[in-house]
Amino acid sequence: MRIISALILAISVTLCSKNISAEQLLRIGHFPNLTHAQALVAHQLSRQGQGWFEARMPDVKIEWFTYNAGPSAIEALLSEAIDLTYVGPNPALNAYARSNGEEIRILSASAIGGSALLIGKQSGIKTPQDFRGKKVGTPQLGNSQDIMARAWLMDHGFKITQMGGEVTILPTANPDQLDLLERGELDAVWTVEPWASVLESKSGAVRFLEDSESLTTLIATSVSALSKRRELLKSFTEAAAELTTWINQNPAKAKELIQAELQIEVTRRLPDEIMERAWSRIKFSNSFSLPMLEQAAKAAHSAGFMKVKPEISGIVANLD
Repeated sequence: MRIISALILAISVTLCSKNISAEQLLRIGHFPNLTHAQALVAHQLSRQGQGWFEARMPDVKIEWFTYNAGPSAIEALLSEAIDLTYVGPNPALNAYARSNGEEIRILSASAIGGSALLIGKQSGIKTPQDFRGKKVGTPQLGNSQDIMARAWLMDHGFKITQMGGEVTILPTANPDQLDLLERGELDAVWTVEPWASVLESKSGAVRFLEDSESLTTLIATSVSALSKRRELLKSFTEAAAELTTWINQNPAKAKELIQAELQIEVTRRLPDEIMERAWSRIKFSNSFSLPMLEQAAKAAHSAGFMKVKPEISGIVANLD
């Protein structure tokens, strides 16, 4: 019996050692935005010990990192501080262009729509030409909404530079936009949900333009991470697609988890009315088309963030 027990113990220790050595760390970035709903749900489930990705990748340890906007997340990705991130298309495209296609790959889409240009109730803006001399807030210099704002204004004949021009664009963290808009230090804001609905509800801001068809959020990784962890990232992408399906089928439960996560990340939950308003403006999907990315690349080129519009057919990761 002692020999049999010793053998069982030895086998158990060996298996445990294999499990420990097989464990891998996957570091994921995201923003506290409703357009990052899948990440908010999964992050909250991780906190509760019921991790979505952990359950489908049992030998993997998940760590979450929160950013205000895309450029910061992409910087962390390229410095190998994280392995993948939920992010808007433009920061990923910019990094792809700067590196001649050698550093960034897209794994999947995540959300479509949920972006809007809002004007303050005291701004006096009624037509596109009324933006002359106004101040427009965006989440961060070079993020998707910042680039969309610059490209849209240039399309309407305004001279825009990164530091000035006929319309002043002020990159401002989403949580700070409400106060600045109410004080008249911003005349308009281009942002994403739930912040657009917060501005609309709390300050009386009006939606001047709604972008309901553009790709808002995707999942990006680095070429370095892809070369080292292809199978792991493939498993993650499959689990992410399952999560999107679950959210679309279980919106009430998904909103509960998102509210709990936002309570931690931005220290407050959304009023139910704002949550419902914002939720209705976003389509959660893992599918996207190359023309969606080409549209974003065109905007970045127009806004001066890309000297040459790149050939982007190679930006989508091949996980086979």
